[in-house]
Amino acid sequence: MRDTKQNPRRPMAALRAAALLLAVACCGGVTAGCTGGSPSPSAASSAPAPVAASEAAGARDLERAYQQVVKAVLPSVVQINTSEALGSGIVYDTKGHIVTNAHVVGSADTFEVTLANSDTPHKGRLVSSFPEQDLAVIELDDPPSGLRAASFGRSRDVQVGQIVLAMGSPLGLNSSVTQGIVSAVDRTVSESGNGGGAGATLADLVQTSAPINPGNSGGALVNLSGQVIGIPTLAAVNPTMGDSSAPGIGFAIPSATVTRIADQIIKHGKVVDSGRAALGITGRTVLDENFQPAGVGVVEVTGGGAADKAGIKPGDVITDVGGADITTLQSLSEALVQHAPGDTVDVTYQRGSSEKTVKVTLGQLR
Repeated sequence: MRDTKQNPRRPMAALRAAALLLAVACCGGVTAGCTGGSPSPSAASSAPAPVAASEAAGARDLERAYQQVVKAVLPSVVQINTSEALGSGIVYDTKGHIVTNAHVVGSADTFEVTLANSDTPHKGRLVSSFPEQDLAVIELDDPPSGLRAASFGRSRDVQVGQIVLAMGSPLGLNSSVTQGIVSAVDRTVSESGNGGGAGATLADLVQTSAPINPGNSGGALVNLSGQVIGIPTLAAVNPTMGDSSAPGIGFAIPSATVTRIADQIIKHGKVVDSGRAALGITGRTVLDENFQPAGVGVVEVTGGGAADKAGIKPGDVITDVGGADITTLQSLSEALVQHAPGDTVDVTYQRGSSEKTVKVTLGQLR
């Protein structure tokens, strides 16, 4: 999976390319419109039949619904610039808190935030970032008057097939809107980490066909009631096509996760209850004699954590958690995301030449 933040040096090239394509399309239209002749009988006979009045009215109603949603929500979607990247964000409250993706803020702690109804950037600072669920909160230094906070919908009400709009700054094009449907819910997807390694494993994601492009990260996935139901975060890639984007397959963090994490960061300055299970180790992927991934080697054990209480020690190699084969750090994350803190699972590990299985009561990811 590829995250959708955008390098700020690239949008101008994209805009020049878009302008060239637009010019060609417009010229084609002018040429066709300047023939000056009457249409041939064959062209006239192939014209489409008139649209029924009821169908036209339905189309106008849907068009108006789109326009009303865009008018209501777009002022709450912002563009975020750092020294290294560009992404999007959502106005969370009128106090100037902006929620976005952790991978948008990266290692930065100060930002320029541009509102949808202004070209003047506002200074902002990082409140806290929680990469484990790819969320972060920024606070504006001097929130402008009239700041409009977005309305968040309920994740449990999201249905496959419902129409959604994605709002953000793809390729640096501020206040852009794309349209699609909810393609699936409850997806579990792992992000690519720095250098192509394992990144965060995200659960309960909303899959959408609305185009998600670089720069959309941290923006809004919105239903036709004008409610944010998710934050666009990932676009699928097709490795057989040189890791190019797979059109129509994007993922958004659900609103329930967004509000739970953002509320904690705003109140406590950090996440105190992630709701995610943890084993309480620092590990690395171990290779076998054929150089194939064969488990997660325990590098460090958190004192008093789940693994420590179960007797797991540094040097052990974990090969199974709750019946799921563990070969890599990513597979361990994907196994743990299926459980909740407090769950008891069987964990199998190798210590030297022996194999052991122990009961582990999982802790909480922090």
